[in-house]
Amino acid sequence: MSIEVITRKAGSFVHRVQVASFEELLVDVPTVVGGEDSAPDPHDYFDLSLGACKSITVLMYARRKGLPLASIVTTVDRDDSDERRAGENAEYRLSVSMHFQAEDGAELDEATRQRLLEISERCPIHRLMTSTRVSVTSRDHRQLKSGMTATIESA
Repeated sequence: MSIEVITRKAGSFVHRVQVASFEELLVDVPTVVGGEDSAPDPHDYFDLSLGACKSITVLMYARRKGLPLASIVTTVDRDDSDERRAGENAEYRLSVSMHFQAEDGAELDEATRQRLLEISERCPIHRLMTSTRVSVTSRDHRQLKSGMTATIESA
């Protein structure tokens, strides 16, 4: 699968993102770094992918097990205060809270809520963020045609 990210207009940090045949998504940066603050920034998309994946994973499990789960509100809070610190001790912390609503509007019992939280930690994005080594290769589009590549490794 390819995702295309295209500058929306010259001189702007706003980008249009095309994922398959879905509606366009927009990406921007906060005004403090020169953006228009007109759309989520890349960190927001990173964080929301975790929240969405956890919710979907739990809903799939609940349906498979016949649990009376109607909806989930997932909140992802970010602490990026250490992110820019160099070295292995740099840390990007995400705290996720989940509220589960039963079909009849009642609360689910404690054991079921705990099990759903355990299941949420099995979502593919959680695993990707916490236990998978990710490799990123950046290329000039012309290199794709010529077969040349340049890999930039980041720790």
